[in-house]
Amino acid sequence: MVKAQSPVARERLPFLVGVTLLTVAVAFLKIIWLTVAMGALALQTFWFFRDPDRIIPAGKDLIVSPADGKIIEVTEAKEERFLKERAIKVSIFLNLFDVHVNRVPCSGRVRGIHYQPGKFLAANKDLASTENEQNAVLLETPSGAKLVFVQVAGLVARRIICWVKEGDAVERGFRFGMIRFGSRTDLFLPLGTEINVKLGQKVKGGSSIIGVFK
Repeated sequence: MVKAQSPVARERLPFLVGVTLLTVAVAFLKIIWLTVAMGALALQTFWFFRDPDRIIPAGKDLIVSPADGKIIEVTEAKEERFLKERAIKVSIFLNLFDVHVNRVPCSGRVRGIHYQPGKFLAANKDLASTENEQNAVLLETPSGAKLVFVQVAGLVARRIICWVKEGDAVERGFRFGMIRFGSRTDLFLPLGTEINVKLGQKVKGGSSIIGVFK
């Protein structure tokens, strides 16, 4: 078991500084209800940007969840960006209270990144996978298997952040980005992959096992 390191601090700092300064400014006005409301907003901002360490499962062919949230879809679908063929699609819905840091499902090398501007439909709707703003990452494992994981913006999420670039070598559980605020993550796996999750199941990014390569 290993722990992945965190690059999230730089993303949350502007938000935390901004909301803290606003809270202090409002406090000087001595409007109690507004001060309490701003204080609650500051706490919520800090909570949203939390980035807990995760114990990453060891195992040659394991695939871990790229995000915290609830499994809302396990189906077979064609991946149009990179694979150009049918794959097993696993979709995870993240609500506002989930950790929004995304993690790499398995070790390998980034072979491609595709950003698509789009709409901001509710992330738990099927159309979100095709119509919403999103960022897809193609990963090739040391054994040659290829998979795609996609950050999808939601109704509230208006910012997709991706820290990896084409050619990067990454390890399972590595933090590769985040989505602000409320979103969806789609995972496309080779046909024949053993899937270990079911609809409605809650998963944790980097630690919950989604499946096993065959």
